[in-house]
Amino acid sequence: MLNESGLRKRAALIQAIRRFFVERDYLEVDTPVRLPVLIPEAYNLPVKSGDCYLQTSPEICMKRILAETGCQKIFQICRCFRENERGDQHLPEFTMLEWYRAHCDYHSLMDECEELVKYLAQADDQRQHLTFQDKVIDLTKPWMRLSVEEAFRRYAPVTLAAALADNSFDEMLCKKIEPELGLESPVFLYDYPISLAALARKKKSDPSVAERFELYIGAMELANGFTELTDQVEQRQRFEKELQSIKKDGRPSTGLPEKFLACLPQMEEAAGIALGVDRLAMVLWNKSTIDEVVPFVPEEL
Repeated sequence: MLNESGLRKRAALIQAIRRFFVERDYLEVDTPVRLPVLIPEAYNLPVKSGDCYLQTSPEICMKRILAETGCQKIFQICRCFRENERGDQHLPEFTMLEWYRAHCDYHSLMDECEELVKYLAQADDQRQHLTFQDKVIDLTKPWMRLSVEEAFRRYAPVTLAAALADNSFDEMLCKKIEPELGLESPVFLYDYPISLAALARKKKSDPSVAERFELYIGAMELANGFTELTDQVEQRQRFEKELQSIKKDGRPSTGLPEKFLACLPQMEEAAGIALGVDRLAMVLWNKSTIDEVVPFVPEEL
């Protein structure tokens, strides 16, 4: 359990996040946590709640707000839930920051994500550098933008194509690539294979990849963002592939989010990102486990 000093520090961080977005004319929204259907995701296990599910992210409702209300810039800080998530960097219930911006692509969102982290570091009196996991991380340098393909060339013993062919992508990413990312300054890993980005738009100049990125600081992934896919037909096809993977694993399906699919034609070009607040606190406060930055962990309840 956090002591009073830790609770005050956490509260100050959340207040600073809100201040950043309010100053930039974002609208804070709150959406239901308990939903009858979720976006199908092969790698996230939802938590049942009666005849509904607890959200794994607020994405499905926030995108409907973006599409159906005319709002251009929205953000939310909320609780999210994922089954069987527990470790030094994982909790089954955690705090997520998510924001969306119309007339924006993933490159612009990377810029804004960089501005946010620098802003929060300054609010925490860290200014130009962070110390995390015995590494001094420079926030002032231009943050590296490294394509997934280039990351495989630099750090993996196999090519990206080979890793996709033999289904070793996740293993190579976790064991060979991630430990090398963000050790001196933050890194945006971008242009993921299209098969690994179910909700991201294809890159116009290279349809084999999606306009998706992840932010790494001190070898830890903090955020996942992308230019939104707004093609209803293509999105349905991608969801059906996810459902096939879920069925293959023997897991129950929540079905397709038909109301979400129906709103896609109304959505303007936009980009969105999810950032783990608890992991960000770990980085800002130089903590080695997520247990050290949250008020309670499951074992204390």
